[in-house]
Amino acid sequence: MADHAPGNTNSGTDTQKYSLEQVVTTALALQLPVAVWRFPSASGANACISFNSAIHIEQPELENSPFGFFFCPFVVGEQPTLFIKADIVHSSETGLLTFSDDVTQTQKQEFIVALQRSQSIKQNWHLHASETINQQTEAGFKDAVAEAITTINNGYMEKVVLSRTATHPLPAGFNLIAIYSLMLKNYPNGFVSLVSVPEAGTWLGASPEILVSVDTDNVFRTVALAGTQPATQGEPVGNAIWRQKEIEEQGMVERYILSCFKKLRLREYTEVGPRTIVAGNLMHLRTDFSVDLTEVDFPTLGSDMLELLHPTSAVCGLPKEPALHFIKAHEGYNRSYYSGYLGPVNSPDGTHLYVNLRCMQLLKDQAILYAGAGITGESDAEKEWQETQYKMQTMGKILSNF
Repeated sequence: MADHAPGNTNSGTDTQKYSLEQVVTTALALQLPVAVWRFPSASGANACISFNSAIHIEQPELENSPFGFFFCPFVVGEQPTLFIKADIVHSSETGLLTFSDDVTQTQKQEFIVALQRSQSIKQNWHLHASETINQQTEAGFKDAVAEAITTINNGYMEKVVLSRTATHPLPAGFNLIAIYSLMLKNYPNGFVSLVSVPEAGTWLGASPEILVSVDTDNVFRTVALAGTQPATQGEPVGNAIWRQKEIEEQGMVERYILSCFKKLRLREYTEVGPRTIVAGNLMHLRTDFSVDLTEVDFPTLGSDMLELLHPTSAVCGLPKEPALHFIKAHEGYNRSYYSGYLGPVNSPDGTHLYVNLRCMQLLKDQAILYAGAGITGESDAEKEWQETQYKMQTMGKILSNF
């Protein structure tokens, strides 16, 4: 974290310790945007809060951004791409708050005073500006899959990802931080997030998929993640048997990443995989790509790849344009921030953006669950429906076990 100017009493670290629940409850009570995240296999979560409304941006420039958190929709422009500037940062491990240099003494004092009475504040969360729920029925989803298979076999596209939603009532005594803590426990290998922004609403997720990452050693990373089957408790991942359909689907995502490297004339990269990984109750095929930016002179690779990759073939299809057109015509609802991306940028741990998968959106009394499946010419509508059922269990079980 950046050093603070000598004598600046508005910034720096507050030595009083606070819980994550106190900090998030206070931010929401003050109508401030907040993002919470925990990296895969990490021991603690971090939160950032902005004293202003989340900033609407066109196309993120990762390299020049201040420390903060990006939250981007599936279709750029249909909902705003949001940036939550890290005016306040909280670590669940230390319990400490750090204020940026931009924070005024008045803002700091108002937040601290609100924190002192956080236990008496009724917990709430930001709601989307519109609570209209458009759902894809089972029959509608299967019809769209059948139409996609015909379109693919007619040569108009290679693959398309179709998704759907389902609603789940919020359990009695629902508590935002308690359910986030349950997600942390149940998905130790996921990027576990909580984002709550005025008008954009509140989202919880446990994503297995890196979109773009540039770590503190200046190493760029992205992954090709595709293919899905249920994970069997206690069964070694080495015993997984993959159908030709999943192998081809994962290969398409790999080739798309390589085509992006080719567009940028990048030849110096490392590729590892594909290998089987476990994410919650599911297994996937994953290939890791990395570029050492200390050896390759490409300072804007993060931003350039982000623009080329999103939305990836793993959540949209190939080629991107006809797949996206098919989704808009046949999916039957607006994905909003599902299958967009989110994550911290220029944090003390670097920049790490993940695809917003295995997620749910909170309404006042219920949650919207999201899931999708990759459709190829070898797909079967019933099996694709079952795949979305498996994926929804990630968040569904969290709500049921609360």
